[in-house]
Amino acid sequence: MSAAGTAVWGRVEQQDFRSRVRGTLLGTALGDALGTGVAAASLAEIRAAHGPDGVGDLVPAHGRRGAVSAATQLALFTVDGLVRAQVRRDTGAWHPPTDLHRAYRRWYATQKEWGPDERRKDDGWLAREEWLYARRDASRDCLRALADERVGTLDSPRHPTARGPEAVTRSGPFGLLVGWEPQLVMQLAVEGAVQTHGHPVAYLAAGAYAVVVHALARGEGLDAAVQRALGLLAARAGHEPVTEALQRALGAVRQGLPSAERVEALGAGGAPGAAADEALAVAVYCALVAEDVRHGLRLAVSHGGPSAATGALCGGLLGALHGETALPPGWLVELEGRATVLELADDFAMEMTQGAALHGPAASAPGWLARYPRA
Repeated sequence: MSAAGTAVWGRVEQQDFRSRVRGTLLGTALGDALGTGVAAASLAEIRAAHGPDGVGDLVPAHGRRGAVSAATQLALFTVDGLVRAQVRRDTGAWHPPTDLHRAYRRWYATQKEWGPDERRKDDGWLAREEWLYARRDASRDCLRALADERVGTLDSPRHPTARGPEAVTRSGPFGLLVGWEPQLVMQLAVEGAVQTHGHPVAYLAAGAYAVVVHALARGEGLDAAVQRALGLLAARAGHEPVTEALQRALGAVRQGLPSAERVEALGAGGAPGAAADEALAVAVYCALVAEDVRHGLRLAVSHGGPSAATGALCGGLLGALHGETALPPGWLVELEGRATVLELADDFAMEMTQGAALHGPAASAPGWLARYPRA
């Protein structure tokens, strides 16, 4: 189905889709929260504090258990931008990268202001969620790029040398566009990534991650999803580091029992600022070998690399694969912003399955346009 296609949604299909949307967003936030508390720790420090098996429970950070980082914040604003793009489509103003940039700029405002400005009616509801105004270790690349009103493009990307994982961790929502063809999902994720990260390693890792989530959200297995991403990567200039990282992740599965050492061998053992391809490889490996969501997330954060990023990426994969009911309930009840994540997930699912009933040329629901203004 093309981006302009229309899906036929029965009740069972809608319920499955909503579960996978919720799973992807909640899983991203859970993995982020689990890793945030140990994001600056080495493997030796993690084992000294939490035992030989590494992190076993939520670790306090930012003054509480279950706190998330900027990775979750930006993923939520990706969803907001995608919904706004769909709503604006009725006006003929169909350019999702512009809507994404506007959404990311709304996130940027949360990092510079004390709280929501009720006078800005065009912000929509998400930008009025006070908990999102917390400063949570946002990367300088993101902050510097989004301080500029110019939209990044593939021909003129922001920060051409930026290769960190921050653009990847916000790219799972692109994969939830299940009515789109995979190559279009990859393209949009790439165009979203270059708003802040212009190195091919970063934006192609974001595109590959979105394609894997897309396949999982459509009901495919993880191995097949990774193979689909590899196939699409092959046509992209500069794909080799990302392709090799995914191939290393697949190869590591066959090398023996999962371990933190195996995770660190994929590239996570260096400084917390590992490159996007390394973080993607760790997340894919941990999702592939996971006995369940809890096991996969613990493995994904118990290393000396960017634990919040790898946890968020792994959580998004496992949530898309298994749906929300597979996520550990004991962690969910302490997750910062859970109500907001659920509300946004359900709005996204409703827009994608029933958008025509919410807005269109004939009639529109005023409440929906207040939540997601066309401006």
